[in-house]
Amino acid sequence: MKRLFLLIVICHLSFIYAVAQRIDNPENPSKYIVAVDEYRPAPGQYINDLPEYNAGDTEQDMIRKCTESLADNARQLVALGAFGGYITFHFDHSIANVQGQRDFAIWGNAYQEELNLFPGGGTGEAGVVMVSKDVNGNGLPDDPWYEIKGSCDEDSVGKVDYGYEITYRRNPMGKIPWTDNRGHSGELDRWNRYHPQEYYPEWLEDGLTFRGTRLPQNGFDFTGSVPSSYSAYFWVLFFFGWGYADNQPNTLSDRETPNIDGCGIDISWAVDDDRTPVQLDFIDFVRVYTGLNQKCGWLLETSTEILGAEDLHLDASLQASREAADIKGVYDLPNDDAPVYKLNSRIYIKNGKKYFIK
Repeated sequence: MKRLFLLIVICHLSFIYAVAQRIDNPENPSKYIVAVDEYRPAPGQYINDLPEYNAGDTEQDMIRKCTESLADNARQLVALGAFGGYITFHFDHSIANVQGQRDFAIWGNAYQEELNLFPGGGTGEAGVVMVSKDVNGNGLPDDPWYEIKGSCDEDSVGKVDYGYEITYRRNPMGKIPWTDNRGHSGELDRWNRYHPQEYYPEWLEDGLTFRGTRLPQNGFDFTGSVPSSYSAYFWVLFFFGWGYADNQPNTLSDRETPNIDGCGIDISWAVDDDRTPVQLDFIDFVRVYTGLNQKCGWLLETSTEILGAEDLHLDASLQASREAADIKGVYDLPNDDAPVYKLNSRIYIKNGKKYFIK
């Protein structure tokens, strides 16, 4: 029994060392997502499909599948479902807040409607973005979170619902009922022809409740505005100005130039629960949740999808992290010849133990 326990410990430490070396390779740092930390989607037509759920999968299994879909720029869609469903991820380094610049971008699958009858409209399924700094240095997303203030705070005053809360209930293979804290109720429809699977996250508990900022309706029915030979139904989901995920196309009209203004996030836009700006020099975790609760005809519920994310100024982030580490120093790190592995700018591993910059 002792021999088995020792083998498990050795394998566990080997895994930690391998990860530490992979994500802190100074010759090849990554500007892309390195791992997903949390995945708790709301129900929706793409849930249990993007990524695929297999019978018996646990929450950790689904998180692993999300990592496989997004890490290292794999660019496979992950669906968050209806309002509130979220994902949390991190990079292999802290992302610095560079003054006057977009600091990181989140890529989705929004696109301009093909006929260009409605400029600034197509399939904008805006996700609200949140950021967190690993203040306690434990490598987990358990520190205070701050929401990124988007354009709706400025151009849709009175139409944004802060503190919106919704609860979904299981209804196997049926429409998913929901109630909110505004006295409303409804259900998520099904489209069995194209999405015949269960829409409620199979691995999560009944009665999922999400709370956050509900953005204004952006989907409108323009059926009749296009020839019926083109489409019998024509819904347009208009793009918001800035500050959201899966809200605007990933590229500009030339389809080659990245849409940094539309998909990029400035850490300086972070606000606290009172919508007061906060000053963050770095962030270590990013969370995205679906910010809309609306049904758009045959499109069904509005669901944010994530294709990936990247640091828009990798060199600046790495340099800022080095400077912060040099200034603060590493305390209580044993002075011996054992190798040291830096997990991120504030966490080191030596002899199988973690040490933190104070």
